[in-house]
Amino acid sequence: MEKSKVYYTDFHTRKLGEGLPTKLQLLAKKAGIANLDLDGKFVAIKMHFGELGNIAYLRPNYARAIVDVVKELGGKPFLTDCNTMYPGSRKNALEHLECAWQNGFTPLTVGCPILIGDGLKGTDDIEVPVVGGEYCQTAKIGRAIMDADVFISLTHFKGHESTGFGGTIKNIGMGCGSRAGKKEQHCSGTPHVDEKLCRGCKQCFKECANNGLEYDETTHKMYINETNCVGCGRCLGACNFDAISFNNYNANELLNKRMAEYTKAVVDGRPNFHISLIVDVSPNCDCHAENDLPILPNIGMLASFDPLALDQACVDLCMKAKPMPGSQLDKHLHDPNFCDHHDHFTNSTPESEWKSCLEHAQKIGLGNREYELIEMK
Repeated sequence: MEKSKVYYTDFHTRKLGEGLPTKLQLLAKKAGIANLDLDGKFVAIKMHFGELGNIAYLRPNYARAIVDVVKELGGKPFLTDCNTMYPGSRKNALEHLECAWQNGFTPLTVGCPILIGDGLKGTDDIEVPVVGGEYCQTAKIGRAIMDADVFISLTHFKGHESTGFGGTIKNIGMGCGSRAGKKEQHCSGTPHVDEKLCRGCKQCFKECANNGLEYDETTHKMYINETNCVGCGRCLGACNFDAISFNNYNANELLNKRMAEYTKAVVDGRPNFHISLIVDVSPNCDCHAENDLPILPNIGMLASFDPLALDQACVDLCMKAKPMPGSQLDKHLHDPNFCDHHDHFTNSTPESEWKSCLEHAQKIGLGNREYELIEMK
């Protein structure tokens, strides 16, 4: 198979008076976005608007840059994301839009409408066949996303508490899934609470949307209600004391594989293009209502027609970077009792796993892990 082309540029500005949004536009054009037939077409631009309290998400300026390119090419763009499965500020379309507005995403700032892909309550979805799927025969995808003629992803590349990193495949596969689709992807295992490590702080309790956690007032410990738990893993990210882990040792691997299959359902059979920015590399997802110190420095902007090659290139660039001093990753590496996995994402969040996602994505024909990195100055 011929290597996929991935275009890359760093965060240095080219000259005085020309900002990074302009450089992003040049990168997208260099990578061939103009080869898409956008004239008169509805173009979904999938991104993450950030949870309230989190400021690591991509700034609206980057979204506006891509919107303007799409409009220049005759397209009819809209920004989109689907509702979340967990409680927070994006669990229905009204709160989701309010969150987007507060975080700076409005039709005025980004230059196009903002549509929540799976409707008011996260139930407006369509079952899309997964060609070659091993774990999902169909994927439940937000209807507005599938109604679009062309699909573009704009991704903030960062760490993740379950999948190791959140890249293009996660932005598409998990992000385009309706609430039912997200539940289906997360259904592989249930968590377990280690009583010895649990402090009874109830931070995990705030993250559960399904009554999957119960607090014992006598022992002052948290317990899992396995009848209600859907295995979303939000409680893992909320626990600062490593008291929660999955009973199913390969739950994250199965999550990754379903996520790859959902991504294939979204992009199969229609024009698609993908952009990823390695900036403000927080240790956890932008779904968190906070973001910690970045674990890695700002590395660059990348674009490709191949979502798998794009993720692989981002991973490779991240692995070459030095950890940020004082970050979660750096603290782990300086702990004398810590086992160095020689992998920044695993070292940052040891309970996470990411390799199965890229392996399965290639297996099902989502893309190619072999790529040519073409640098734009």
